[in-house]
Amino acid sequence: MPWRRLLKEYAIYAAIMGVVLLLLFRDRGVVPLLAGLLVAAPLYLLLGYVLAKFGYQRKTLAELRTPQARASSASASTPAGGGRPERPRPAPTRRTASVPNRRPSNQRKRRR
Repeated sequence: MPWRRLLKEYAIYAAIMGVVLLLLFRDRGVVPLLAGLLVAAPLYLLLGYVLAKFGYQRKTLAELRTPQARASSASASTPAGGGRPERPRPAPTRRTASVPNRRPSNQRKRRR
């Protein structure tokens, strides 16, 4: 469990929100604002723990900056042909089966 990472992210969030809330709500006092940020810490850690148990792992900024990540995102967004990126063909179904499986056009459709 990446507890250090979760705590670091929350500390950054709490610092930024503390400054913003102090600027917006100066008249109401500092104690309720800081108490709210401290109460939110266990909730944030609990949510992060549950998401990690389900396999969620957000990429770090260092992982997003790697050349491989940039190359894969660039190739997916701008294909060599120019237009939309190529998609694999969907699996054939009864309606989209190949020509030999189709009913000859001179036969009538059966009713069920």
